[in-house]
Amino acid sequence: MSAEGEVPEDADRWGVAHIHASLNNTIITLTDLTGAETLAKSSGGSVVKQDRNESTPYAAMQMAENVADAAQERGISGVHVRIRAPGGNLNTNPGPGAQAAIRALARAGLEIGRIEDVTPIPHDGCKGPKGRRGRGN
Repeated sequence: MSAEGEVPEDADRWGVAHIHASLNNTIITLTDLTGAETLAKSSGGSVVKQDRNESTPYAAMQMAENVADAAQERGISGVHVRIRAPGGNLNTNPGPGAQAAIRALARAGLEIGRIEDVTPIPHDGCKGPKGRRGRGN
């Protein structure tokens, strides 16, 4: 009999992979299910040398492999994925690294649960950014 509140050793442990994919960088943070404790994190700057390559699918794959290794060391076998683009009055489409990161997490042996988009959407707040150099945008 196990004590109440204890998790059996053979039970699947789940985490949440927060992927922030902008056009300039991709950041992957692995937390527990509540989001309170960060278990692992990686960004584009930690895996590639040039700034221009931080948001590439290749960099996202390298980051996802690092995060997946750290997850498996902690006994996590599955992750729910939360994708976030810059959002607000900025770009609401995730950058090029988002899809590659999900694929690499799955390929590294983690089970993928729910995939949800958590891009912040304005509810008529501030005015959007002005067009560039007087163009009619």
